[in-house]
Amino acid sequence: MRTKNLVNPVNPVYLLFFYPALVCLLCSRVAAAAPPEIPPPDVEAPAWVLMDHDSGQVLAGRNSDKPLAPASLTKLMTAYVLFGELKAGKWQLDDKIAISQQAAKTSGARLFLRPGTTASVEELLQGMIVISANDATIALVEHAAKNAANFVMEMNVAARALELRQTVFVNATGHDEKGHVSSAHDLARLTSALIRDFPEYYKWFARKEFSYHEIAQYNHNALLWRDLSVDGVKTGQSRSAGYCLSASAAHDGMRLIATVLGARDESARVSAAQKLLEHGFRHFETRLLYAADVPALRVRLWMGDQSMLPLGVGRNLYLTLPRGWHEKLHARLVVKEALAAPVRQGQVMGTLALELDRQPYAEYPLVALREIGTGNIFQRTIDRVQLWLQ
Repeated sequence: MRTKNLVNPVNPVYLLFFYPALVCLLCSRVAAAAPPEIPPPDVEAPAWVLMDHDSGQVLAGRNSDKPLAPASLTKLMTAYVLFGELKAGKWQLDDKIAISQQAAKTSGARLFLRPGTTASVEELLQGMIVISANDATIALVEHAAKNAANFVMEMNVAARALELRQTVFVNATGHDEKGHVSSAHDLARLTSALIRDFPEYYKWFARKEFSYHEIAQYNHNALLWRDLSVDGVKTGQSRSAGYCLSASAAHDGMRLIATVLGARDESARVSAAQKLLEHGFRHFETRLLYAADVPALRVRLWMGDQSMLPLGVGRNLYLTLPRGWHEKLHARLVVKEALAAPVRQGQVMGTLALELDRQPYAEYPLVALREIGTGNIFQRTIDRVQLWLQ
């Protein structure tokens, strides 16, 4: 085995575009020294979570995996599915949608759509996102999937793909129904997926108001007015769910998501989310240790049509630690000796082991960043001679 030690590995790398994992699927935690536990703030809500967007690490939580009624936070998934169809080119923002009698009579927050009229996809999406309009939501669902049952099935397929294990959708609006549940952690991860996968549409979640037919209505996310670092995302409220909020804020290159379920009133949900975000920015720091597809090292490859193989991580590797603890982080790269072609891109070739304060902390696979085929007979003969001489 070949080992290379790196002290304070890669300095933060700032990218214009990045694709972080919701959770670090590559990471395998080992028995390790842990940073000191930082007590969470006093949050008046039965279920909540604070999560870093880039690393996917949960920084604090209470009943964060408990299935509960999500109210209109359901529309985060409705938006996710609709954005996917837009991105796939199935329809366009300026397409006109005919408003049905069913959509127009939907109760709850509304744009006051009239049956027999039309509205653009963009108008309906912004109405659903900014003011949580249920009539706009049903109109979009009918356009996308012909009926609500088909669309809800797509929502649940997307939930499984995102590995939201405590989530089952029964409707697209968030109305209380038996079996319609999610968890604070699942909803935080869904929020992160929206930000990651659809940045071009995420900006709508920061809008403070929306006007349709000269009727102006305001976003219920009071944090958009209180905190300039907050740029979304969604509120919800129902008899079963109480007052809910999933909020995201970015500060000094770090993005956090706070999701609160079941607060007693609007003031409590806003206060809870704000406390969580302030706690995260004050006590934690996220750094990009290794960028996706950027070589961490290059190793000799034998019997190939190329002699040097670049190794790295398959996706951006972010790590969130209490402030001051990144300086105690060391990386050790372990690679098998005498690597030989052929090698496929993404093939695991070694291990990136992190040590924190000189104790094992986490391990990640080192993968081939390039496919390299078998060399010709002349190249293979030269390599055999060199290996024999060694």
